[in-house]
Amino acid sequence: MLGIQDIYAARERVDRTARHTPLEYSHTFSEMTGADVRLKLETFQRTGSFKIRGATNRIATLSEAEREAGVVTASAGNHAQGVALAATREGVDAIVVMPEHAPISKLKATRSYGAEVLLYGEDYDAAAERAHEIEREEGRTYVHAFDDEAVMAGQGTIGLEIAEDCPEVDTVVVPIGGGGLISGIATALKAQERDVRVIGVQAEGAASTADSLAKGSIREWDSVDTIADGIAVGQPGNHTFEVIRERVDEVVTVSDSEIAVALAALLERSKTLVEGAGAVPLAALLSNAFDYEEGETIVPALCGGNIDLNTLTTVIMRGLVETGRYLKIRTVLKDRPGALRQLIDVISENRANIYAIQHDRTSRDIAMNAAEVVIDLETRGHDHVEELLAGMREEGYEVEVLV
Repeated sequence: MLGIQDIYAARERVDRTARHTPLEYSHTFSEMTGADVRLKLETFQRTGSFKIRGATNRIATLSEAEREAGVVTASAGNHAQGVALAATREGVDAIVVMPEHAPISKLKATRSYGAEVLLYGEDYDAAAERAHEIEREEGRTYVHAFDDEAVMAGQGTIGLEIAEDCPEVDTVVVPIGGGGLISGIATALKAQERDVRVIGVQAEGAASTADSLAKGSIREWDSVDTIADGIAVGQPGNHTFEVIRERVDEVVTVSDSEIAVALAALLERSKTLVEGAGAVPLAALLSNAFDYEEGETIVPALCGGNIDLNTLTTVIMRGLVETGRYLKIRTVLKDRPGALRQLIDVISENRANIYAIQHDRTSRDIAMNAAEVVIDLETRGHDHVEELLAGMREEGYEVEVLV
């Protein structure tokens, strides 16, 4: 099983490519939770994710024959970029197989780091099958995204940095996809002189590790569904599951709504952009998914910041809805002069700000002498939403909340 000496050895290799990322105190989230919150900003890592650490260590440990043959992997995101950059820095030829519909931004980034990119199949499974065919055909080494002890050791260097930069740490909160990151971090932290608790977090729609722990053996999920695409993995690895079972104190889950709230809070309050998987540890803390003491020093590991801009727009909007900051409503007015102005006056009196209005006289769902109005509103929280809706209904408007 992975040991602390593996991680110390990995550090010497990883330091050649990866950055020692910041660990910063968060006044905002400490005040919100009552804990002493320090954010591990792996979002500032090269390629925008922790994956460069494990990829660098795995490629650096190749034999001369393996280096000559090159490497291959399958990924639609962070692992692809990590392998591409690590291989280029080590002078090793790399092929990355990505699904045909991989985000263009991630496709371009992977190519820019020096890898040959092949597009194949509808999803990750198809891409991985093709990558393994290339492994067999060309004798390349397959670089697994998580279920490889060299990869796990590389990710574990984050744990060493946390222990050094925050020796008073009590709890570290880590996202779990396949389990490589938390396996490395837990191994590093459990070898320290003081006792440090390690909490793993999964999205409810991709909680295969939590399910496997509850049932005592690895369980594979046929499908996963979460906005945290970086941890949307159907089952933990064989190596990672054993480490998690032995060294991780607790594994909890969070909803997509809770992830969206945390992502929006990080962006607005800490000016920190994270992807869904990166927001998961803070989501667990903000939603009280695990118990902690007042003033406890807690380090959420924000593992990556590579989020597609279209996804970011959707997630931010979800976060605003969940916190009562955005409201979309529908009502029906009499089709007469001044009716829309009267409605706007009521909204203004209740201190809501209008983003957009759609005014439609042609809808088949309303009377001939009526007009349907759909309004997008900026609101100030759940209490304000209730006040606004109550005020509109008092004025005789029948209001349907759409979002």
